[in-house]
Amino acid sequence: MIVVLVALAGALGAVTRFAVDSWFRSRFPRSGIPWAIAAINVSGSLVLGLLAGLVVLQNGSTDLQAVIGTGFCGGYTTFSTASVDTVRLVRSGKHAKAIGYAVGTLVLSVAACAAGFGLAGLA
Repeated sequence: MIVVLVALAGALGAVTRFAVDSWFRSRFPRSGIPWAIAAINVSGSLVLGLLAGLVVLQNGSTDLQAVIGTGFCGGYTTFSTASVDTVRLVRSGKHAKAIGYAVGTLVLSVAACAAGFGLAGLA
């Protein structure tokens, strides 16, 4: 049953990513920076950090961790798209933007995960 729930949560995560990406693209059509994917990865890291914190610090459900963490967050976040976006920036000669995007996304994602973990400790 967990496998089915992980698959369904993954599908929901992918659809949510599509919706968030579409929303950002309609608001910032030609900004030059892939803000949507950055926001998706940072927000997904926050959710995953919160979930991991609940499991580790509050003895939360590992089944819930599998469904939301592996399923939803796995379908929602996208390291591969962030990598492609970074390469596209490099190939278009926007080296400073590429470095800023790659480093910024990584730092903000790790910080969001840590914040989520910390919030779980307050629960």
